[in-house]
Amino acid sequence: MEFKLYRFNKPLKRFLTFFHVTLTCGMIVGLVYLNQTTGLSADGTINRISGSQEEAGFDIPDYYPKPISELLITTHNHIISFALIFFVIGGLFYFNTIVSSFWKSFFMIEPLVSVLVTFGSIWALRFISTDFIYITIVSSTLLYFSYFFMVSIILYELNFKKSPSN
Repeated sequence: MEFKLYRFNKPLKRFLTFFHVTLTCGMIVGLVYLNQTTGLSADGTINRISGSQEEAGFDIPDYYPKPISELLITTHNHIISFALIFFVIGGLFYFNTIVSSFWKSFFMIEPLVSVLVTFGSIWALRFISTDFIYITIVSSTLLYFSYFFMVSIILYELNFKKSPSN
């Protein structure tokens, strides 16, 4: 018997559904945090990573250029956690019957590439040029789009797709 999401038994479907809902809540909290710290804007992200020339009271800048140690820990944590997240999501997405061939492979691999590009471009933004913000925006948008697309397909297939009658 081929593994297909819609063929999983009910307890496994429930478990995977709650896993995906919980993981998605975590991803949304991460996006809310990005909104709070950057305003989800190019200028806000540049200020957050490269620092701001604006000064608050007592001559302390609102945003300071991120030191290497902070970029290292952020990069380390995000690359490892995103790799594991997309390993699980991509592994389950493989067993869907809605998306196939090229697009299935694309959505399984794309977010892993986007993780590397996003965090590489953040380093480039900090130390080379603020123009790398556009690469950061495109790659992170693709990463989150891929996540929400794959989870939507997985949840649909787990909860709404019916087995064809034999």
